[in-house]
This record gives sequence, structure tokens and C-alpha cells, in this order.
Amino acid sequence: MADPNIVALAGGVGGARLTDGLAQVLQPDHLTIIVNTGDDFTHLGLRISPDLDTVCYTLADLANPETGWGRKNETWHAFEHLKKMGMPDWFQLGDTDLATHLVRTIRMNQGWPLSQITQDFCRFWGIKVSILPMSDDIIQTWVYTDEGDLEFQEYFVKRQAEPKVNGFRFEGVEKSHPAPGVIEAIDKCDVVIICPSNPWVSIDPILAIPTIKDAVDRHPVFAVSPIIGNKTVKGPAAKMFSELGIEPSALAVAQHYVNLVDHFLIDNFDQVLVRDINKLGMRTYVTDILMHDKEDRGRLAGEMVDIIKANM
Repeated sequence: MADPNIVALAGGVGGARLTDGLAQVLQPDHLTIIVNTGDDFTHLGLRISPDLDTVCYTLADLANPETGWGRKNETWHAFEHLKKMGMPDWFQLGDTDLATHLVRTIRMNQGWPLSQITQDFCRFWGIKVSILPMSDDIIQTWVYTDEGDLEFQEYFVKRQAEPKVNGFRFEGVEKSHPAPGVIEAIDKCDVVIICPSNPWVSIDPILAIPTIKDAVDRHPVFAVSPIIGNKTVKGPAAKMFSELGIEPSALAVAQHYVNLVDHFLIDNFDQVLVRDINKLGMRTYVTDILMHDKEDRGRLAGEMVDIIKANM
């Protein structure tokens, strides 16, 4: 059976790792990755796209293997001098990473849309699959906390996700449009995969863009839980669930995606949840969803593709 044509919705390290696995097991023209840009922000006058960069760096084999974000073999000369000159140092900018942000900002100031800049970066880094920002419009994720409303990066990086979360808003999303190619990719795909990314701040912003959720809903949707036990492998998703009064678990993630997701992958550790997840109308699969290294990414992606083929 031919490989399925897949669209993956992604954000953060978990999303980057699974899409890297999918890129290992699929032909490039069978995979399109739509990436959250609600985390994008302007810092030191530079336009920064953390999720896009993490996905691109990972697929180009440029990502720091220890953190999952930033560049490997990075140097920090510019950042150290910026600190000495009194500039804010809460968001780390390595030298090669800084070059990415400089070029992005220059091109945006020249009128390039983010999708075109991303396509150019992918060519430069040798990435064969299609990576699209969710929108060329500026959409800003705000986190409602017990200490006031915070832009996502201020909450996540500057405040280390310490303030208690009360909710979220995606500023600008109502009037936004999907980036060129997004709806076309979804319309022609066989299945949509929701990566093990934070449901609240990585996937929800994508689905909040007008017409995207409706397009996704016309296809079989597979999702991988970002929570194992009551913990996330990376990021604050479990903490967010708890602070919103929801016990963090793979079941809670499934409930978050109810009426959208048809097939749900959970970890062996959470096998006891299969019956409850199935009651939501999802078909549940149990496997090792931890991705320690590149081999693990390819293994999990291969298992997903086999499951998809069995259901086509």
C-alpha cells in the first residue's frame, strides 16, 4: 500500500521530534508540517519564531540534542556582549540562532511574508518536506495568570512558567488567515496528525485560525499524547491542566480533543486508560511514545504510518 499523505500539526520540542520521525519514514512530498506561530514575538527588535525554528533546526539536524531547542555547537559571543551592555538576558540568543532572527527580521521589514521566509530557510538548510507557518498574520498567545496577563514567552521563558494559569487568548486570531498552502495541504491529505505538543498553546492556536479546524475535521485525525502518567516530557502542559482544574493525564488530553480526534496513541505506562479513552469515541493504541533519540523518532513515526495504513 502506498504511503499516506500526511499533514502534521506541530509546536515545541515534542512536535519537532515526531515530525523528524515522519520525515524519516515518508517521502518528502507525502508530508506537510503546519507549525504554531502564536509563540512568535519581537525581542531586541528581532522577530523570533521559536516553534518554527525548533521544527526547522530539528529536521535539518541542527538542533541542540540536549535541550531540543536552539542550535548545536552554538557559541554565545554576541549574547555575552549584549548582557554586558545592559540588554535583557532572559531569552538566550546564540550566534548562529541570532543570524536566523536577523535575516527573518530584515526580510519581514522588506515585505516578505513569514511563509516565504520559512520556505527560503528550508531550502538553505536542505529540508525537503514542506514546513508552513500556521499564518502569515501576527497572532500572539497571551496567558491569563494570577499575576496578570503575560505574553507567552514572558510567561514561559522569563517567568519560567511559575505564575498560575487561568486561561489563554490568541490575540489577532479572529481576523487571521491560514498561510498560503495550509488549507490546500489539509484538503489533499489522507490524515492529519496532531503531534505530542502542548494542546493549549501549541495546537489550539492553529485550530483557532478560521477555516483550519473545519478543514482538519474533514479527515481522519490521529493524535499522540504529550502526557505520560501525569507528567509532560517537555514543557508546562501538565501544570496548565492542573491549574485549570483538570487532572493531567493522557485521558485529559483525549478529552481536550474530543469530537476532533479519531485515533489516539498513548504510552504503555497509561494502558489502564484505554477503556475510558475509547468511551470518548476514539480508537486507542498503546506503545512506547517516548522519543529519546533519532532512532526512537523514526520508530514511533513508522508505527504511526503502519496504523494509518491499516485504517485506510
